Amino acid sequence: MTPGPTRVPDRVLHAGARPMVHHRSVAFSRILAEVLELLPPLFGTREPALPVHATGRGAMEAVLCNLFSPGDAIGVCANGRFGELWATLAASHGLAVHRVCTDWERDADPTEIERLLEDRPAVRAIAMAYSDTSTGVANDVAAVARITRARNVLLLVDGVSSIGGMPFAFDDWGVDAAITASQKCLMSSPGLSFVVLNERARKAAASAQLPRRYWDLAAVHRDVTKPKPETPGTPPVHVIMQVGEALKQIHEEGCEAVMARHTAMADFVRHRMAGMGLAPQ
Repeated sequence: MTPGPTRVPDRVLHAGARPMVHHRSVAFSRILAEVLELLPPLFGTREPALPVHATGRGAMEAVLCNLFSPGDAIGVCANGRFGELWATLAASHGLAVHRVCTDWERDADPTEIERLLEDRPAVRAIAMAYSDTSTGVANDVAAVARITRARNVLLLVDGVSSIGGMPFAFDDWGVDAAITASQKCLMSSPGLSFVVLNERARKAAASAQLPRRYWDLAAVHRDVTKPKPETPGTPPVHVIMQVGEALKQIHEEGCEAVMARHTAMADFVRHRMAGMGLAPQ
């Protein structure tokens, strides 16, 4: 059992075995355009999904580099390895990191987050994992979003192991930045991630001062929203082909049906574990 890279379906593997397509060609632009059309519903958004040519931690770093300046304060729900990764990356870029919800045996407690924001009004954002594969927690993003919106604080969400497999409502919940990657619920090979930003996040990016040459999401946004969409640099062409095919498969089954299947499988595993005398921690 592994949280990812997950098994790649045969039809997705075959899509990635097609002949190379030049990334500035009309043919590739059509493939990319289809990915850009099919991916946002999994995020629950009308915003464009911005491809980042890196694994999920690259997308996390891209979000931090685009939204903050050196010395900015950020709160991090550190109740798992990937929550802690937000903190590690932020600190490496000179942000002032305040860890909250540090118990790895519990979901993030929104009241702790609210208390942090009361005690430290300089905090500009809360970063968290939706699902952290190191512990199996499923943090209540919607509840945290209600708190951050009320205080005009950004909310950054790592959805690498959850978006596409668990309901996510980027627009309705009021999330400001969210990421996912190709190798988990998107059923594809590793090497590609996606970022979604809302208008609040884009406004924050306009005045942020951290260097972002490779991670410049404004450049990605500019290029993917052209009539003939492309990316600023050379993308992992065959991974994009795989993601496109995986998204077709998801939409053929239906997004709600996919998520119901994930829930049923999780319930089955828990039931069988209980039958063996095991209990989740």
